[in-house]
Amino acid sequence: MTEAVAGSVALLRTAVDRDWDGTPAAGPEWSCRTTAEHLAETLFAYAGRLAVRAADARVPFGITLDEGTGPADVLHVLETAGALLAAAAATAPADARAFHPHPHRSAGREGFAAMGITEVLAHTHDIATGLGLVHEPSAELCAYALTRIFPHVPPGPDPLSTLLWATGRGELPGRTRPAAWEWRNNLVLPAGRLRLHGLTPAAALDLATGGDGGFDWVASGPFQGTRDASRMLVTAYEAGAHRPEWGVFVLVRAEDGRAVGAIGFHGPPNGENRAEIGYDLAVDGRGRGYATEALRALSAWPPAREGGTRLLAMTEPDNTASQAVLIRAGYVLTRREEETGLLVYELPG
Repeated sequence: MTEAVAGSVALLRTAVDRDWDGTPAAGPEWSCRTTAEHLAETLFAYAGRLAVRAADARVPFGITLDEGTGPADVLHVLETAGALLAAAAATAPADARAFHPHPHRSAGREGFAAMGITEVLAHTHDIATGLGLVHEPSAELCAYALTRIFPHVPPGPDPLSTLLWATGRGELPGRTRPAAWEWRNNLVLPAGRLRLHGLTPAAALDLATGGDGGFDWVASGPFQGTRDASRMLVTAYEAGAHRPEWGVFVLVRAEDGRAVGAIGFHGPPNGENRAEIGYDLAVDGRGRGYATEALRALSAWPPAREGGTRLLAMTEPDNTASQAVLIRAGYVLTRREEETGLLVYELPG
């Protein structure tokens, strides 16, 4: 966040002697001045919402600039707003959530940071284009936003052009510019004593390469199955086949914010409209019913049950603990795979 705002302000300060009120920005039908004020107000709003964990609606406040405030002072306000959002994101707990309408009515600290960065990069592009400046943010900043709130956008030739395309501001070979666009914060599902946190491509990559994915794990976690599932998610994302609603979720205890395992789909429904679910728990999380609660919650999630989708899970014949989880969640044994010998359990329609 700090880097994005600093780069924006440094570039735009080279043109504070120009007529921002009379110069239209690219993109929205606003002047460069109005676009800069909108950007600052948006960052303030994000910081306020995240700081107080606003749960149900936007916090009803805004900013009003003094009469006669020029472009240089507007940029000072922008710096202030960016610093406040950076501080709110840095101090928020890992599982903190606050209101944002798109698409699941909440976002976490990384989501708000990524939204703020996207706002800065997109609107700086608008203002710079209007003023005839060249805006070249780092690839790392663009990738930060893409891998956290644009999981549905397949990677393009480079992060900047992909982000501009994803926000309706640029072209990509072979892709039609979206008529309407929005980012997608990760989904968090309540599941009894747990919350299921949808993995972003960024978190999945960290888990797949030995990190913690940004989660506070119990001592024995994450289990290898979580890392394997994360690697599958990254592969699907890089291939343009990842669908966030059919992704992987980390199981986080509501009581202490510790992650105890993961659950998720092996991908969207296949040609037979079947979707496979897999799950695992860290050793410290076993024997407490967490897997059953998570499986029930994910199995009841509307996208998993709409359109006649049939949910299934496979388990080793000697994995009686997993079989007990499936049975408690309402799944029934339907067959045994001839090639693998795995038992197939399905959730009745």
